[in-house]
Amino acid sequence: MSEARKYMTVDEFLLWEDGTGTRYELIGGEPVAMAPPADVHSLLTGALALEIGRRLTAPCRVRVEAGIGIPHRNDMWFQADLAVGCERASTRPGVAEPRVVVEVLSPSTEADDRTVKLPLYRTVPSVQEILLISAREPRAELWHRTDGAWLVEEVGAEGTLTFASVGVAVPMAALYEDAAG
Repeated sequence: MSEARKYMTVDEFLLWEDGTGTRYELIGGEPVAMAPPADVHSLLTGALALEIGRRLTAPCRVRVEAGIGIPHRNDMWFQADLAVGCERASTRPGVAEPRVVVEVLSPSTEADDRTVKLPLYRTVPSVQEILLISAREPRAELWHRTDGAWLVEEVGAEGTLTFASVGVAVPMAALYEDAAG
């Protein structure tokens, strides 16, 4: 007989450790292991953190591997590649009020980033922009909350990512200099 599954709450998940050093997200109350990122994914994430971070003004800061809780869901906790928040630093896990959320799309994560994470990130009241950016080619979708609706802007190699909520603009070319394989 198989053991009954025990679903975790976010609070239980944040205290849980499996002893392996594996990174997890909580999806529907179940811990889901995250694969180690490919080198190009890490390079792009680093470039994004650097380029966004150096353009931010206090009190806004960029966070890497940013924990994001979903309102009204005690069974979901995501580790976004990056997030920008403008609240004071805290000893609690996660970004309390993320304004910008960034997911670097890779072949293994793209479907979940688009179909699971994107719709749930849009329910977070503080989130104003969501960036889905390709690890394979200079291409991105930048989602903007505008008058209660979400609009998407496609940005290519020659374009600029503009995060109005935090007053930052980053040329795509600056992001792919080191990530090109």
